[in-house]
Amino acid sequence: MLFAGALALAACNPRASSDVAQATTLAAVPSGSALAPTSGATTGSALAVPPAGGAPARASAAPAPVPDACGPVDGLLLFAAPRDPAPGGTLRIVAVSERPLEGTLEVVGPDGGAPQASTERGGGPPYSWLVRVDGAREGRYAVRFRGPGVHACRDVPVTTARAAAPKVLAWGVWPVVAEWTPDLENLFSAWLERLFDDPLDRQPAWPALQDVLRDAGRNFLHDHLGAREDDPPEGGGHAPALEPDCADLPYALRAYFAYKLGLPFGFSRCTRGGPAGPPRCERWYSVLAEARGDGGPRGFGNFVRVAMADRVHSGSARAVADKDGGDYYPVPLTADSLRPGRIYADPYGHVLIIVRRVAQTPESGGILLAVDGQPDGTVSRRRFWRGNFLFDDNPLLGSPGFKRFRPIVFTGQGGARPLRNDEIAGAPGHGDFWPELAKLSVEAFYDAMDDVLSPEPLDPERALRETLQALEEQVRGRVLSVKNGDDHFRKGAGRIDMPEGPKIFETEGPWEDFSTPSRDLRLLIAIDVVRGFPARVARRPERFAMPAGQSVDAVRAALEALLARDAAARRVSYSRSDGSAFELSLADVLARSKELEMAYNPNDCPEVRWGAPAGSAELATCRRHAPKDQVDRMAKYRSWFAERRRPARK
Repeated sequence: MLFAGALALAACNPRASSDVAQATTLAAVPSGSALAPTSGATTGSALAVPPAGGAPARASAAPAPVPDACGPVDGLLLFAAPRDPAPGGTLRIVAVSERPLEGTLEVVGPDGGAPQASTERGGGPPYSWLVRVDGAREGRYAVRFRGPGVHACRDVPVTTARAAAPKVLAWGVWPVVAEWTPDLENLFSAWLERLFDDPLDRQPAWPALQDVLRDAGRNFLHDHLGAREDDPPEGGGHAPALEPDCADLPYALRAYFAYKLGLPFGFSRCTRGGPAGPPRCERWYSVLAEARGDGGPRGFGNFVRVAMADRVHSGSARAVADKDGGDYYPVPLTADSLRPGRIYADPYGHVLIIVRRVAQTPESGGILLAVDGQPDGTVSRRRFWRGNFLFDDNPLLGSPGFKRFRPIVFTGQGGARPLRNDEIAGAPGHGDFWPELAKLSVEAFYDAMDDVLSPEPLDPERALRETLQALEEQVRGRVLSVKNGDDHFRKGAGRIDMPEGPKIFETEGPWEDFSTPSRDLRLLIAIDVVRGFPARVARRPERFAMPAGQSVDAVRAALEALLARDAAARRVSYSRSDGSAFELSLADVLARSKELEMAYNPNDCPEVRWGAPAGSAELATCRRHAPKDQVDRMAKYRSWFAERRRPARK
């Protein structure tokens, strides 16, 4: 088992000193050498390049240890944060397992009193447990994970003295002290799930990623380095401003995790693709190749906001699946593969990152939750459904679908590189490169996702209500985007220039921040999905628990009636130009799909952007309209929205 605090690898021994722990850290790697697999309990867990043609290498399941013995358990990680726990601070202990263990995570203080414990298991897979100890006292904390056939442990010292710094393997923007392992990949998944955790019936959103990372209750890596790197500057901290858009968000999260744990990281510079061909990646940038920094939050922030943000974009996520270039590779559509940390690249320029998967229950279909960033910096959590996760089988658009960050290995001389596709098959914890994803038709993709998320037949009425709930969440997300645009004008800003042609979907400045053409195209597709749900049930009745004694036509008619009733009952409200709230039903939104084809311009008032009918009392409060030249151009572009297709880049 890999025991990681300050990335220390130590067997549990109540009498073990910090010197013993230090002797088994990655510091044992000779200076200047490539990072090799560590010895002892972690043999084989380091990410090594496999021999050509080697068989896929997965973490093997070791025989269960004797329950009364405390020792390493393959695939189970005990992690402590911060790196150097100090008296009076918060100590966070995380257990992460590849297997669905039943057990208890216990933390016993220096006085040997009653343990703080957690049996609440998150994830699936990987699975995680978390214990927070507020006001930690000086001394040694004993960490235990106990379950059937499993007894793992480690000790965590809390002291005013800082531990010896880990051996630096290579310097770059931050010091790299370790390499990625299957256990740390699992920890990355668990961190993401806890970071964006909220009840399923909520639709959480944050003004920017920085607001999530600065929340110590969510982020178990908060101030992990002890440099106040997550505290806001106004409070004396050094947290950088992080407001990534959708394409940058997965990179920013991955880079943040790598920075905290001293792991290698890199990204590719890719083309956006267009009529001449799909995106292609031309150069890879390593964090180790950048100018050496001091490892502080300022250098990290500049790297994410400038060096990285200026080079990555939505085309980076759609690199062709069977090519070696790019930062992601496609993964199978299985319950095991679709775990936190996988990204979703849609064909039209949007990117999301999975943060939670919830298995199907007798009361609910399976749920996949992801977060995305918007041009205005907001971060929102969304559930998988056809209206949010678009798919297309046009090869000119590149390779959309679910993907995983490509593994990075050291090359010696302080360098690093991403693995090629043929090498991924033999990389520990990987072996899941799946180019077949790019060969699926649109309907085959969504049918496969239905099967993996909800393997048991769904109740058709419950499934329709869940689809309406997803549409309602999408509409509520648009409420915030429209309000952000209106707030921009309330602050005295002038008219926003409108780009020409396909650039309305991707540009820079206020138009990118406050217009909604991409969001509205998705909303229109989502409206079509909801309207077409009864027909989908009729097309694929074997996927649904059809009521006994009823024909497919009768079930379809009943669903049509339910759709009309439930859509009328669901309500949302938006702020009009005079600040008053106006309520719309979901049925109103469905009925306004034609108006929503020309509702993305932030120069228009909120009433126009919500499709208020001409001459209505709803529209009477409107005080702002887009200029005529922009309206004329929107009329020319309307066919893109009416036909639900995004134009090719020129």
